[in-house]
Amino acid sequence: MKILIIEDEYALLKTMEEFLLAEKYLVEKAADYRSAIEKVMIYNYDCILLDISLPGGSGLQILREMKKENKTGNIIIISAKNSLDDKIAGLDLGADDYLTKPFHLTELHARIKAVVRRKQQDGKQTVSLGNTSVDFVLRQVFIDDNPLKLNRKEFDMFVFFVNNKNRLITKDVLAEHVWGDNIDLADNFDFVYSQVKNLRRKLKEGGSDTVIENIYGIGYKLIV
Repeated sequence: MKILIIEDEYALLKTMEEFLLAEKYLVEKAADYRSAIEKVMIYNYDCILLDISLPGGSGLQILREMKKENKTGNIIIISAKNSLDDKIAGLDLGADDYLTKPFHLTELHARIKAVVRRKQQDGKQTVSLGNTSVDFVLRQVFIDDNPLKLNRKEFDMFVFFVNNKNRLITKDVLAEHVWGDNIDLADNFDFVYSQVKNLRRKLKEGGSDTVIENIYGIGYKLIV
């Protein structure tokens, strides 16, 4: 999953980043209002950790702008303010949860998994497509109850396909979702082709009912 941390306190930002990277998440950062609003308007995230007090603006204003543009991102407000008014305002503006500083990183992790699971899988721990299933907690794909060995990127790609089954996914959208905002610096998408090719091969060899179609020149589509 790709997570955006919007936090101006450097020590906390670094601590959260290191913890989430160790948990195998893709992490992007923003330390002020201007960079944060730019990222949330351009890119899509599985979860956004949002501080209310930011240099140059307010986290609540970011929520207002996102709501205006119908942008979603599984938002958890993280703030030193334990104000009921701030909490209510944030939730009314579209935030999914509220965590008051200081907090344990394990609690933060549990909150992230909870909001993402509620939104992406309607609260389900697993999703099945034909003879193929995904356990989002274990981060494991099964074909006919047999585990399929995937690397981190292959698993993230397959989950993205599953959550967008029967929809056309362009190469740039897939690359940006799985590899992060810095994909803009890439010269080409050869690495995307390679990862998708490996994923398709493993699904076929494992006997999966799911098929990732290549839409020539555009992208891919998961067909069930």
